[in-house]
Amino acid sequence: MEFWEISSITAMHKNRDLVLGIDTSNYKTSVAVIGSEGKILCDLRKLLKVKQGERGLRQSDALFQHIENMPYLLECALAGGQASRIAAVAYSQRPRPVEGSYMPVFKAGISFGQAVATALQVPSFGFSHQEGHIEAIRAGSELPANRPFLCYHLSGGTCELLLVNQDQIQIIGGSKDISFGQVIDRAGVKLGMAFPAGEEMDRIAMKTQDSSQALKKIPYDGLFFNLSGLETQWSRTAENRIKAGEETDSLIRELFDKILKALIQITEQAAKETSINSIMFTGGVSSSRYISGKLKTHFENSPLFIEFGDQSLSQDNAVGIALLGGRKLWR
Repeated sequence: MEFWEISSITAMHKNRDLVLGIDTSNYKTSVAVIGSEGKILCDLRKLLKVKQGERGLRQSDALFQHIENMPYLLECALAGGQASRIAAVAYSQRPRPVEGSYMPVFKAGISFGQAVATALQVPSFGFSHQEGHIEAIRAGSELPANRPFLCYHLSGGTCELLLVNQDQIQIIGGSKDISFGQVIDRAGVKLGMAFPAGEEMDRIAMKTQDSSQALKKIPYDGLFFNLSGLETQWSRTAENRIKAGEETDSLIRELFDKILKALIQITEQAAKETSINSIMFTGGVSSSRYISGKLKTHFENSPLFIEFGDQSLSQDNAVGIALLGGRKLWR
């Protein structure tokens, strides 16, 4: 964990030693507070509501729910005199740190973040959602801050292999179409699970002993791959099994095994091509106990260093955004 020195920026506010973080992603409203030593003092998250049987939310619906959720989360985060100690507000303002990256849901975080900062008369900083994901895991990891590393960002809408060199982030691999998270969520909804279905699917994969042999290999193109064919085949196979009254747990296990095999193959190839042996995982799919456990076991005796960090911070949260705000303010 990094430590920061209080800079002259906050000298006028001697008692202000906290940073408020806000993240408004596709499916979760998040607020966090961190101290000047990087300690997490508050980590609040509220999952957005998705109707049973549906596979996601419209941006307008998600934005409306963020606006409804944020006042209460901010009230909780700033209770007990915390507001008077806030030195800066950080918020996610776009999906990725590239020109043209945009999603309406982040307008909620931008608006609330800037409004709170103005009311408290403190600076505000905007970052990308992806940068927040990376920082949430990296800050508490053993990865050196000044050396490049590979990072998987695996979430409901993102499936990218990144080359991270300090503040520079480059996509070098990943899915060309849908993400691992989308495949898993759609499979779960197909079986009647609530969206997002990742945690329930993961529990089934963990407890299931046998893996079916019904799915084709994921097609690769260097460090990139396609997943839409896997999703279609899994869906059709599941439909046939349900109609025949057959179990689907082994099919869920095979789906996770296909994802696992793809990650192993791409990781080994990427390490060879880049000569980088440090690989970090972040995003909701990275919190899968089945996938992370199998990856740790596979690479246990290899020269590659696999870092999952605190997996409770892999899913959407505002901790990484708050930590980035602290770095910006105090470094």
